Amino acid sequence: METKAPFTEPQVREADGRREVLDPVRRRWVALTPEEEVRQATIQMLHRHYGYPLELMQVEGAIALNGMTRRCDIVVFDRSGQPFIIVECKRPDVPLTQKVCDQACRYNTVLQVPYLLLTNGRQQVAIGVDAAQSRLCQLPALPPYHKNS
Repeated sequence: METKAPFTEPQVREADGRREVLDPVRRRWVALTPEEEVRQATIQMLHRHYGYPLELMQVEGAIALNGMTRRCDIVVFDRSGQPFIIVECKRPDVPLTQKVCDQACRYNTVLQVPYLLLTNGRQQVAIGVDAAQSRLCQLPALPPYHKNS
């Protein structure tokens, strides 16, 4: 089921002729691109709607995949510090296709999370990963933090 991601206005400023947004996870100002707007709205949704602490999120975290460095848009960790959710963010004009899901699944070969979230800011798709059965299952929503073990 696809649902619209709630949006919270980020802190924005003009600096050196470009717009920047304050990233509460990285704790620094970053260029406000269309994809960054989606990333920041998703961080707020995960924090305010689902209850995930900002301290358990990583933005643009590097992973080694097939000998190359890749960056996950957002990784949410569980209480024990294990990766729990991979979030793949796209610009609002990029549809959530199988290619986007495949990208998150490639990252998951490294991180082995039980949940994926795909979003373009207009739509979001929550996916449960059943590693034992090598299956994905679309979910109505992600589990809230208080249900996270």
